[in-house]
Amino acid sequence: MNDPLLTLREYAKLAPWNIRDLAALAGAVLDASAVTPINAAAQSRPSDRTIRFYVARQLMSPPEGRGTAATYGYRHLLQLFAIKLRQMEGATLASITRELAESPGDVLEKRVASALGTLPTLEELTLQPRVAPRGRVRRAMQHWMTPAARPLQGDGTAVSPDEAAGTWIHLALGDGLALEVRADHPAARSEVRRQRLVDALARAVRAVAEESAP
Repeated sequence: MNDPLLTLREYAKLAPWNIRDLAALAGAVLDASAVTPINAAAQSRPSDRTIRFYVARQLMSPPEGRGTAATYGYRHLLQLFAIKLRQMEGATLASITRELAESPGDVLEKRVASALGTLPTLEELTLQPRVAPRGRVRRAMQHWMTPAARPLQGDGTAVSPDEAAGTWIHLALGDGLALEVRADHPAARSEVRRQRLVDALARAVRAVAEESAP
């Protein structure tokens, strides 16, 4: 099992980011995490506007540079994770501001890693086509979404990201049982997540099968 802290530090290799790439990467990691929002109204995926708002409210540190030349680093990514995670737990912006002000970099990093739990590695993470990142994140996305990592169609050819919404993946759960899941579903975005789904459902099926007949 991957160490969340070490995996989180792997993402730092893609820094620095422009605001669009920061939003894309943070959104992809949050989507891939096992976090279940307590506050259903909180959106896990940040946007450019969201990040600018957080900077203006001093929840996030100012970027390096200004305008289109502004760049964001690893600490900005940690701050963005911390804000979104606490929002999903129902915390107010005022309380989040106080918490961030009192958290040194190493403490913030450990808290974020602990809250996110098991994370996909750089090779396992996939970004959604609608994000359309640029720069290093785009190049990383092209590497992550190699044909070997994409869902396969019936003829064995790889499904492109644009085709994923209309493609279904067949997952065998055991003798006599199978599951069909759409390729763009969160549970099917990587081989790791599909295997977790299969393992969880297979355990549930075995439990039902072992129950005594009424």
